[in-house]
Amino acid sequence: MGALPYEGGCAFRVWAPHARAVAVTGTFHRWALPGVPLAAEAGGHWSADVPGVTRGDKYRYTLTAPDGTALSRPDPYASAMTGSLGNSVVRGTEFDWARREAGEGTADGARYGDRRPYRTPPWDELVVYELHVGTFNDQPGGGPGRFADAIERLPHLAALGVTAIELMPPAEFPGGFSWGYNPSMPFAVETDLGGPDGLKELVARAHGLGIAVLLDVVYNHLGPGDLHLWRYDGWHEGDGGGIYFYNDWRARTPWGDTRPDFGRPEVRRFLRDNALHWLEEYRMDGLRWDATAYLRNVHGGGDDGDPGAELGDGWALMRWINDEIDRRQPWKLSIAEDLRDDPRLTTGTPHGAGFDAQWDAGFVHPVRRAVIAADDAERDMHAVRAAVEHRYGDDALRRVVYTESHDEVANGHARVPEEIWPGNADSWWSKKRSTLGAALVLTSPGIPMLFQGQEFLEDRWFDDQDPLDWSRAERFAGIVSLYRDLIALRRDLRGTTAGLRGGHVTVHHVNDTDKVLAYHRWHHGGPRDSTVVLANFGHRAYGDYVIGLPREGTWRVRLNTDWPGYDPAFAGHSAHDLAAGARPRDGMPCSGGTGLGPYTAVVLSQD
Repeated sequence: MGALPYEGGCAFRVWAPHARAVAVTGTFHRWALPGVPLAAEAGGHWSADVPGVTRGDKYRYTLTAPDGTALSRPDPYASAMTGSLGNSVVRGTEFDWARREAGEGTADGARYGDRRPYRTPPWDELVVYELHVGTFNDQPGGGPGRFADAIERLPHLAALGVTAIELMPPAEFPGGFSWGYNPSMPFAVETDLGGPDGLKELVARAHGLGIAVLLDVVYNHLGPGDLHLWRYDGWHEGDGGGIYFYNDWRARTPWGDTRPDFGRPEVRRFLRDNALHWLEEYRMDGLRWDATAYLRNVHGGGDDGDPGAELGDGWALMRWINDEIDRRQPWKLSIAEDLRDDPRLTTGTPHGAGFDAQWDAGFVHPVRRAVIAADDAERDMHAVRAAVEHRYGDDALRRVVYTESHDEVANGHARVPEEIWPGNADSWWSKKRSTLGAALVLTSPGIPMLFQGQEFLEDRWFDDQDPLDWSRAERFAGIVSLYRDLIALRRDLRGTTAGLRGGHVTVHHVNDTDKVLAYHRWHHGGPRDSTVVLANFGHRAYGDYVIGLPREGTWRVRLNTDWPGYDPAFAGHSAHDLAAGARPRDGMPCSGGTGLGPYTAVVLSQD
């Protein structure tokens, strides 16, 4: 499908089942009309080989609608556009992945060029960093940030220990500023962000640093702005959108009546091809599907939703695409943003949707409430315990855990430090409790995720025209170091906390009176594996807080978030190595005590 260039010309193929005739016109013959006619094929497809077309040529289709009206349309499969209201572009030169991943031809090639051939990191080593290209590295005023600008900050993420970036959708959207969840041309890369080669360069350079790239995709609706697929060949029923959309009440979504017709084979293929396009053409390491609840239910309902609104075709589409990805590239990650606590999303096909992981509402909401609440008495340690232990099925990696995402810090919701004390995000209280939440993200079971700027206490709510304030990375360098140390423990880079990459957890100590809990993480168990996290959600400090431990012997403090090196205002209450004796406590065979600061996490393991 689409424009397929070859030596000396280009093949064009488009689906327009109700058109009476289709032609293609473009810069290759000075936009002469009616253009080069395409031949009708079975199933409503039209195609032609056109000599003289070269890569980079612009083109459009001219369709004759059922009523004889002439329609000018871009190519639904176009990988590049001159703009959301512009013309399609025949794909350019082939991208030299091997050379670009090695950094050849770049000023910093020496730094990039000594890496081994890239492989997607193991899922238990993933630390995801969600970012919006337009605001990640940009200056106020002018256009949005571009892929090239984001590349400049990749070394910061590599030094932080991030192993995957998740890009908010870069598919062509109206104008230059957008979150990206309003795709007008799903296969094309937004021109204002740098187009197809800019995105490929970002992926290659990330891979050169060992960083995976995940991509947000939107299949629950399209547009609605600048939506060329609307009534594409002139046919529609009632007020419906024509061949690509449901033409009845099933089209309704919170973003407009533009839900794709998941039951129509050609539309299903269009969306399947799109997923594989990003994974194979752009070498993405995985996809995060936006709002899957609206693929499987007209109203986005969960178990308590309208059963009559269930979209069986949406379930079938998710299963088909996930099965296809598993068949072709099983190491790549499929993530659902469903937020309905439905284990069917991460249950294998045919009984479930076949996603590898899903964003976990059962973690983010209780943990955010616990760190944001103004009064210690409002913090519910039993709810935090449930958040730490929550999972979908037997595999801990079936969920993505976080305290900040683009949804959680926009639309009236502020960044966690700002929520803690509005107008005083730089305060001791905000620093202590926001980093306590981050400690839970990076020590709980699941795939941890941060949102851009979280590591340097970005305080402004997310807006697609408000760039990150990178001066805060220097101003709060100690907090950045705290995140770096937490990530190092989560990835077991120091060889002392393998349990944080494991799948087992027991929250064995819950003190709701004093707002303290402790949990045990392990993979195989034993020294340098079993890891105990002690978390204080209260303002009181302790010189010797006693908890149960799984083994006798010395337990060493691997991290204390109250260390003054992270911030001069932190008191550094002496979290000390402890000698665990055979004194049962908290359901554990041994116990011991250590110092514990206010709003502090202490991580312990044995040599």
